Amino acid sequence: MIVRSPEEFREHIQAGWLNADGPAVPRAVFLVEPTAFRLSDETARDNEYMDLAIEVDPERALAQHRNLSERISDCGIPLVRFPGKPETPDDVFPNNTFATAPGRLIVGAMFHPERQREANRADIRAFFTDLMHYDTIDLSERDVVAELTGALIIDHARRIGFCGMTQRVDDGGCQAMHEAFDLGLTFQFDLDEHEYHTNVVMAVLASRALVICPDAFVDPEVPKAIAEAFPGHVLEITREEKEAFAGNVIALSFSDLFMSQTAVDALPQEKLKTLEDWGFTIHGVELDEIEKAGGSLRCCVAEIY
Repeated sequence: MIVRSPEEFREHIQAGWLNADGPAVPRAVFLVEPTAFRLSDETARDNEYMDLAIEVDPERALAQHRNLSERISDCGIPLVRFPGKPETPDDVFPNNTFATAPGRLIVGAMFHPERQREANRADIRAFFTDLMHYDTIDLSERDVVAELTGALIIDHARRIGFCGMTQRVDDGGCQAMHEAFDLGLTFQFDLDEHEYHTNVVMAVLASRALVICPDAFVDPEVPKAIAEAFPGHVLEITREEKEAFAGNVIALSFSDLFMSQTAVDALPQEKLKTLEDWGFTIHGVELDEIEKAGGSLRCCVAEIY
């Protein structure tokens, strides 16, 4: 079921019919390394977190990305790396193009042509179909826009989706993702006109906590309603903290919370302590070179459920 108002969302949450019977965290992850890293002219058109006038250092971006892989692996989380391709610079952010639900690979329908080419990668598709024996749900073949877990934040345990509407998702894409991820409830709402992806403004952590920037939503009642679904475990961040990617974070286990060092440095100690009090160990990873491309740590990590 897809709902489009805070009142409808509250009614369904309060009804208590949603069961926490899904996997709250992934069993593994995969990353795509930034090969010949550069900024994309196409995605910069609607990504205000990018500045094409800034120079980038491809070698530094690759080193930071490899350090991210090592930090994740050090936590005992299985990880697969795929090579990037110079002609598709945004493939360093694979979670927008490829996502999974148990037993299913979901391929996104991307807004920009450069990113549409990513969806045709035979190696990533073969990994899931031939090795993992997953079924494929290919949204790229449909007349929709659906940038997967960039546009759609998922509470995996309760199978709740939070879909922020921008150019990177349309109504048909929201419906297609709701079905592909087998969600019980999806809350569809509008983001501020300056935003491009929901995963920059909010994150659901291991289905038990929420990080959210209320200023990034058109209707102020929307973040209030979302927060009511995570009583006692809501961390509100400011617009400035959000712009430092403090909302682009991910819990890869029930205790391991990953964010960029930029985000860690932007958050005051009391907010970091709140996350630690909730049982999270914060892993800050230097990714400032990659962040020049308009995304941060969560965007780099594609989950395998």
